[in-house]
Amino acid sequence: MEVVDLDATGWLLDADTGEPVPEAWLRHYFEERLAPPVWATDILVYVHGWQTSPDSAYRTAERLLALMHGVLVAAPARYPTLAAKGFSPWCVVVRWPSSSLVTPTGYRRIRDRAHAMGARDGGGHAAHILGRLLGYLDAERADPGAAPVLANRDGQYLHLVGHSFGCRFLCEAVQWSADARLDDTLGWSVTDHSPSRPFTADSMLLFQMAARRDAFLSLFPNILPSEAHDGAPLRGPVVATYSRHDRATGFWHLRAEQQPGIGHSGIGPAPAPMFTTTLLPLDERYPHSALDHRFVNVDASDVYVRGRHLNPAGAHSDHVRAESAHLLLTLADYSR
Repeated sequence: MEVVDLDATGWLLDADTGEPVPEAWLRHYFEERLAPPVWATDILVYVHGWQTSPDSAYRTAERLLALMHGVLVAAPARYPTLAAKGFSPWCVVVRWPSSSLVTPTGYRRIRDRAHAMGARDGGGHAAHILGRLLGYLDAERADPGAAPVLANRDGQYLHLVGHSFGCRFLCEAVQWSADARLDDTLGWSVTDHSPSRPFTADSMLLFQMAARRDAFLSLFPNILPSEAHDGAPLRGPVVATYSRHDRATGFWHLRAEQQPGIGHSGIGPAPAPMFTTTLLPLDERYPHSALDHRFVNVDASDVYVRGRHLNPAGAHSDHVRAESAHLLLTLADYSR
């Protein structure tokens, strides 16, 4: 795994010096630090959420990868394409200053910081930096050659995984990446049908997203194509988990934004039809028809329950589960 550290404005920090990396050096820095290894079949970009230290963010991603490995080894038949072609994920962990008091005031403070860091018109840089990062990863796998469509010459796939406020950064980044005026950003093949610039993000999984339920209309209107915009480069579905035991995006979010968050109640009004399913146990395989939609809500209320009695945030961070790994593996399997 590798890490990317952002400051409170969303700008990239040099891992050696802790100083901001100049704009002109971004590409060089990515090449030096974040070149995808040749053994990787899949690239995961994980962005953590509220109240997460840098070490905790790394450990969380590490645990998710370990869970994915364990679940796949225990039952490879549930993921036939991964079992047949191999699955060796490599992860980039994006870390940002998300700590605050575990109070409604602290929650609002980090909500406002996440918005300021990601908003393109508010002086934030996170969307730009992550967009450049995703664009770099795309360029490293840019020539599909003889590999299957939507995979690069090494057969690598790209999966975006966010938690809590980290989901906002990913959504902002893929919108930024779709802007054709920018250099080093993700390609979009729907309009030009260029075989060398396929869709690049094969799935996006949003764990307990800290945003209002209408966010894909109000905050991220350019995720899907429209008359005014080509849309974000997402080939696979936008999948969001939610749990009624998530008090951070339930009780607190309701008071901060006058409606519960996606992490508590799922995506609400959206620019495309919604499909809702449940977070399945390990012995049940997700039907392709359950995930083959632009937006998918996954009710995890029977699984994400820890912390509801003692933790003021409830089950907001209870996504590091084998069932979550099962969902991630299924998305990777169906991406082939």
